[in-house]
Amino acid sequence: MTTAFVLGGGGKWGAVEVGMIRALFEADIEPDLILGTSIGAFNGAVIADYPGKEGVDRLTGFWEQATGENLFETRLIHRLSRVATLKPSMLGTHELRRLLERAVHRDTLIEDLPVPFQCVAASIENFSEHWFEEGPLVDAVLASSAVPALFPPVEIDGEHFYDGGLVNSVPLSRAVSLGATTIYVLQVGRLETPLRPPHRLYEAALISFEIARRHRFATAMKHMPEGIDVHVLPTGSPIAWDDRSQLRWSDTNGIEDRMNAAYQAAVDYLEEQQ
Repeated sequence: MTTAFVLGGGGKWGAVEVGMIRALFEADIEPDLILGTSIGAFNGAVIADYPGKEGVDRLTGFWEQATGENLFETRLIHRLSRVATLKPSMLGTHELRRLLERAVHRDTLIEDLPVPFQCVAASIENFSEHWFEEGPLVDAVLASSAVPALFPPVEIDGEHFYDGGLVNSVPLSRAVSLGATTIYVLQVGRLETPLRPPHRLYEAALISFEIARRHRFATAMKHMPEGIDVHVLPTGSPIAWDDRSQLRWSDTNGIEDRMNAAYQAAVDYLEEQQ
């Protein structure tokens, strides 16, 4: 039996995954394989590098610091200067790399991690998903987290990559293809809220984005082979698809409350499964 943790993307809302991971380890559920997209790649990489309580503590400390010190905040003048000089992104990757190198062992190779780990990014040149199975961990997670317009593409071996959420936001299908038999899906809350037809012009764009984000996961669930046990962990605080606060990526207010709510929701869910 192979147990996989699948961690989806979702920016600052990725903090909820830390609460879920904590609940899983407390229930003595440990992964044989970890797969991640975007912020899920970040969280997953830390756990793959520091399995168990140490990894949970490192992630909890990171998100608490992010909330308390506004680590994601940048000066408006810096963002405007990049726009004025026609840069392809609002931010550079230096700060994100610094955060990653504080969270994991700086020079770790993916193939050397204690727990097998893979993350996905979108290849620009090949217009397809690319899975990082080996090579420098920090570079791979940077590529998986390169949100278009927010960050520039990440170049690795002459190929350029954008955020993995563009091609596989919640990589359930990858876990199935790699032979996982028990899969725990750690998602940020969007999967818990239904969609409806738009009532306003701006809603059309949001709904279209959500369909693009969710369809791969929905298809994988619909065609799940027999004998595979999938658990989609609840967040305890679902994100409404039309909640525009999710667009304020640097606003970390309420993140700790969501992390704690996800922990309790996951604990309750796992107890029900026993």
